[in-house]
Amino acid sequence: MEIKNLKIAIIGAGNMGGALARGWAQSKIMAAENIGISDISQEKLNQLTAFDSHFTVTTSNREVIRQADIVLLAVKPWLVETVAKEISKSIDYKKQVIISIAAGVSFETLTHFFDNDGVFFRVIPNVAVEIGQGVSVISSFNAHEEQKQLLLEIFNVLGKAFLVAENQMDAFMALTSCGIAYALRYVRASIAGAVEMGISPQLAQEAVIQTVRGAVDLLDVHHSHPEWEIDKVTTPGGFTIKGLNEMEANGFSNAVIKGLKASYSK
Repeated sequence: MEIKNLKIAIIGAGNMGGALARGWAQSKIMAAENIGISDISQEKLNQLTAFDSHFTVTTSNREVIRQADIVLLAVKPWLVETVAKEISKSIDYKKQVIISIAAGVSFETLTHFFDNDGVFFRVIPNVAVEIGQGVSVISSFNAHEEQKQLLLEIFNVLGKAFLVAENQMDAFMALTSCGIAYALRYVRASIAGAVEMGISPQLAQEAVIQTVRGAVDLLDVHHSHPEWEIDKVTTPGGFTIKGLNEMEANGFSNAVIKGLKASYSK
């Protein structure tokens, strides 16, 4: 099936459910009229229709999945069982695919809540999917190759998607989903340092954003290791190496690694 003809039902219009809906609608590759969203909050649904009036919205989970090819669970982990009890008997497991973005809810749990013969995907996206620059990590259960490629295609529309084993999902969540907050914390710290040096906050933010964008593009375009790009700007005895050494003396790399591992700890 072509992406433009896919009908997707998103259960949950919170931060991630809304970001996915808006990201797909903005891509122009998927039609907004083929995206249905359900939520108990009419206010959240109104916000989505204000963004794109072609969305189909409802407060009924059973109603939103009726014509869907894909049912996407965008609810908190502790609500998955409640939603499953409501919709599990209404799903056609031979035709409909179930995607869960609920962190930590395993395939073993999903098949217990739904049906062991169903096709399931777990996806960990990050919030940048809304602007087409997200990372989505995908794992599958009972899916054939065509379905895996379709999921990759759907989420590549929102940035970059990677297919991984389920036992790597938590590590990738720390790296990419939590990781976007860590990257933003570096940006915030750089702005604070710039202000201390006499640069206005607004100008500092613009400069830091472009600096980070340039660093990322260097790695992407050159397919290089970060240390190789660092070596090009660390003149012996120069300003850069002094700054890097001071950061490391204060635990920069160690703090990043420990933060990632803390997010991964079970």
